[in-house]
Amino acid sequence: WSSDVCSSDLRELSNDQLYEELGKAAKELMNLRFSAATNQLTNTNEPGAVKKTIARLRTVIREREIQEAG
Repeated sequence: WSSDVCSSDLRELSNDQLYEELGKAAKELMNLRFSAATNQLTNTNEPGAVKKTIARLRTVIREREIQEAG
């Protein structure tokens, strides 16, 4: 899993793959928060990048929900 994913790459994934990636990203963010709390986080920009990836995933999922409804 990589936090530097483009939205165009995400649009090529299936719904199941999007939800799987969302789960992986959420776990990664939890691990990063734990590392930050224990002062073991080396790259302080990484949690922000993971948050942006989660936002991109949720945006693509929501766009598909809107398309299916409309």
